[in-house]
Amino acid sequence: MGTPTQHASVQESSMQEIFEQFRRDPDPFQVFETRTRSVDEFVKSAAAASLAPRLTSQFAVVAVGGYGRKELFPYSDIDVVVLFENEPDVAATKEPLADFLQALWDNGLRASHSVRSVAECCRFNEHNVELHISLIDLRYVAGSTELFHNLENRLPEFYQRYAEAITHRVSELSRARHAKFNHTVYHLEPNVKESPGGIRDLHLLRWLARLLPQNEAIREAVTELDGARRFLFAVRCFLHFQSGRDYNLLTFELQDESARALPSQPEEPAAWMRTYYRNARRIYQSSGRALDQVEAHDASLLRQFRDWRSRLSTPEFTISRDRVFLRNPGETLQSVDGILRLFIFVARHGLKLSWDAQRRLRSATEAFRDELRGSAKGADARHQTAKELVKPFGGALDTTAVLREFLNSPLRWETWHELFAQPNAGAALADMQETGLLAAAIPEWESIDGLVVRDFYHRYTVDEHTLVAIGVIDDLATPKAHMPQRFQKLLEEEQDPAQVRLALLLHDLGKGTKPGDHVAGSLAAAPEILARMGAPAETIVAILFLIEHHLDLSLIMNARDPEDPATARYLTSRIDTQEALRRLALLTFADISAVNPTAMTPWRMEQLWRVYSMGSEQLTRELVTDRIDHAPALVSGESVGPELASFLQGFPMRYVRTHTRKEIEHHLALEQQSQDAGTAVEIAPLAGAYLVTVLARDRAGLFAMVCGALAGFGMNIVRAEAFGNAHGVALEVMRFTDPMRTLELNPDEVDRLRWTIERAVTRSIEVNELLKRRRASPRLSRGARILPAVRFNNDASDVSTLIDFTGEDRPGLLHDLASALAAAGCNIEVVMIDTEAHKAIDVFYVTYEGRKLDDALQERLQIELMRAATPG
Repeated sequence: MGTPTQHASVQESSMQEIFEQFRRDPDPFQVFETRTRSVDEFVKSAAAASLAPRLTSQFAVVAVGGYGRKELFPYSDIDVVVLFENEPDVAATKEPLADFLQALWDNGLRASHSVRSVAECCRFNEHNVELHISLIDLRYVAGSTELFHNLENRLPEFYQRYAEAITHRVSELSRARHAKFNHTVYHLEPNVKESPGGIRDLHLLRWLARLLPQNEAIREAVTELDGARRFLFAVRCFLHFQSGRDYNLLTFELQDESARALPSQPEEPAAWMRTYYRNARRIYQSSGRALDQVEAHDASLLRQFRDWRSRLSTPEFTISRDRVFLRNPGETLQSVDGILRLFIFVARHGLKLSWDAQRRLRSATEAFRDELRGSAKGADARHQTAKELVKPFGGALDTTAVLREFLNSPLRWETWHELFAQPNAGAALADMQETGLLAAAIPEWESIDGLVVRDFYHRYTVDEHTLVAIGVIDDLATPKAHMPQRFQKLLEEEQDPAQVRLALLLHDLGKGTKPGDHVAGSLAAAPEILARMGAPAETIVAILFLIEHHLDLSLIMNARDPEDPATARYLTSRIDTQEALRRLALLTFADISAVNPTAMTPWRMEQLWRVYSMGSEQLTRELVTDRIDHAPALVSGESVGPELASFLQGFPMRYVRTHTRKEIEHHLALEQQSQDAGTAVEIAPLAGAYLVTVLARDRAGLFAMVCGALAGFGMNIVRAEAFGNAHGVALEVMRFTDPMRTLELNPDEVDRLRWTIERAVTRSIEVNELLKRRRASPRLSRGARILPAVRFNNDASDVSTLIDFTGEDRPGLLHDLASALAAAGCNIEVVMIDTEAHKAIDVFYVTYEGRKLDDALQERLQIELMRAATPG
C-alpha cells in the first residue's frame, strides 16, 4: 500500500495517522471515526474564529450527508449547512461565511455548503429534493444547540408529510443512475460509489428506511448488509488513499493492489473481484427490492399498465405490480420441471420474479441441483458420447458412429428448448443467475461467474457479457425501434432462435476453463451440457458449429477485404449453408453489441452486413451451380445406400447441407408414396407456422400451382425452396402462416388444404378459380403504396439469371409471378422470398432451356412480371 498525496495543511498529520492505521488494519469504520473527530474539531475552531464573533443572530453549523452520518472517507467532501432562525438573517452572512469556508479549504477540507433558515429546511422544494435527502443525516457540529434542536424536532413531521414525494424522487434518481450503468453490477472496472450495488445503493436503503420506518423489510435489509457495507467501505477508503483524492473507479491496476492489501492474505485479483461482485450483487438486489416496494404505491400510467399485465396470471402464477408470485410454492418448487415452467413464464412475458419468489428459489437451489444430478445418473455413456461430438470440430474424427449411438435423453429437452425459444429468455436467465439456479443447472457456469478478463475493450464480466448478448437477440425478437431492421428480419427468418441463444450461453465458457484458447474450452464443455439437457444429436452438432465459428465473421470484418472474391470463397469454405451463415450473423451482431454499449457502431454494423451479404450471395451462386452428380459419401455423417443415392442425384448440394438425414429419408418415403398417385403432400405444424412438403413429377408451373393453392386457402407463404433431381422428381418445401387461424380453429381443414394442393398439382382443379373466390385484401392508402420493380442480373450466377422483384405484397402475388415465368418457358432453379411489412422481396434464379436468359427474353419478362404484379 502506497502513501496518500500530501496536503499543505494542519490536516496532514491527521491524514497520515489515519493512513498508517488503515495500512495496519483496513477497518473503514476506524477511518470514519478518526477523520470525523479531526474534521469536527477543525470545523468548530473555524466557526468560532470566523462566524461567532461577526454574526449577530444565532447560527448553527450542521453536518449533513456523509459527514452527518460520520462516514467521512479519506478525501470525501465535507457537507455542511449553516443554519439560521429566519431567512433575513441569511443576508448578513456573506463575508463571515467566505472566511469560514476559506479556512476549511486552506486546510485541505473540500467543503460543500449551503445556507438555510429553519423554515426553508422544512418547506418542500421539488426542485431541490437533494437538500431534503441530505438533511436525513443531519448532525450538530457547532453554534447554537437550541437552533439545531428546533430544526431537528420539526423535521420528523416534515418527512412524514412529504415521504411519498421524496421517495418517489429518490426512486427516479436511483433508476436513472442504474440505467446509466446498464442495470448491472458486472462492470470490469466498476465505480464503487455510483455503480449498481455500490455505496450509493447503501445510502439509498438508509434513506428509504428513515423515510419509511414502517417498512420492516427495508430496515432488515440495511442490517443484513453489514458485511457487504464493510467490504465496500474498505475498498473506497483504499482507493482514496492510493489516489490521494476522491477517486472511486476500481481500475485493473487498483484491483491488483486491492487484492494484495485488503484481504487478510493476498489473493488473485480475479478471485478477489468475485468477492466484490458477490457483495455488490447482494446490495443491488436489496436496493431493487426496496425500489419496487416504493414504486408499488405509484398511481401513474405505469401502475395502470402493471394492473393490466396482472391479467396474465395463471392458476400457477400471480402477476402483481409487474412481478411474478407463486400461488403454490411447495408444488411449483418441488421439481425441476416446475421451476423451469416458472422461468418459461418469465421468459414469455418479460416479467421479473417477485422478491418472495426469488427468496424461495434460492432456498430450493440445492434440491434443484440434486434432482438434475439424479436425473443424469446412468447417463455416463451418453455424456461420453456427447464429448465425442466435439472431436470433429478439430478435424480429426468422423461423426458416423457418434451419431448412430447417440441416444434420446430422458431429460427435459422440450422444456429447456421452450425456455430458450421465448422472446425474453435473457430476462429469465438473468433471474436464474441472480437466484443461483443457472450455476445449479449448469455447473460449468461457475467458471465464468463474475470472471474478469482484461482487454480494455469489454466492459462487463464474462457471464454478464453472455447474458447481455442473449438480451440483444431478445431485443431483435420483440422488436424494438432502436434495433436495426435488417437484423430483425434475419431473426424472423430463423426457424429455431433457441439454438442461437444456447450457442451464446455457451460460447464463452472456455474463458473460465481454457483462457488461452476459449473456443476450444467452450467446445469441450458444451456437448456434455447439451446432453444433460437432453438435446438431440443434430442440435448439439449445430450449436457446436456456431461456437467453433463464432469469431469467423468478426475476423473477416477486421482482417479481410470484403470486395475480394477470395474472401467470399474463404467464408463459404468454412460456412456452407445460408442457415448457418444467418445464425452466425445474428450471433456476431449480439456478441459485438454486448461488448459495451457503443461497440456496435454504424460502421461496424455495415461491415457485418456486407460480410453477411457477400457470403449469402456466394452461397446462392454455389447453390445454383453445385449439383450432385453422384451421391455424396456421407449425409449427416453416414454413408448413403443405392436407393437414397438415386433419389439425391441431380439435387443441389444445398439440399444435403440444409436437411438432416432423417428429413432426407422422409422425403424419399414421400417420393415413393407419390409414385402411384403422382403426388404426395404433407402438412406439419411448426412453432407459429406450418410446413408443407410436396413430392411430384416435375412439370412447368408446379411451383406456381402450390403457391396458388396456399394463397387461395388464405395462407401466407413466408419461406419456400424448390429442388429437382435427375429423375424428374420435384421437391417443394414451403413454410406458411395462417393469419386467420383457420387450421388451428378447424383441424379438419388441414385435410381439405392437403386435398386442394394435391388437386392443384395434378391439375384436377383450376388454381385461378381458387384465387378468384378468395376475399380481396384491403389496399394500402395511395401514399403508402409500393411501386413494383424488376431487375435482371446475369453476373450473379455462372449458369442462371437472377431476377430480383420488389413490390406491394398481396394474396396470390407469388403464384402470379411464378406463373408468368412458367408461361415464358423459364425453369425456376432457386427461389428466395421475403416480406417486409407490405413489401414483397422475391429473388428467382431461372434458366431457359438450360441457359441464362438473353436480352430479348428479359425484355419480354419485364413486361409480363410487371403485369403480374399489378393485376386488374
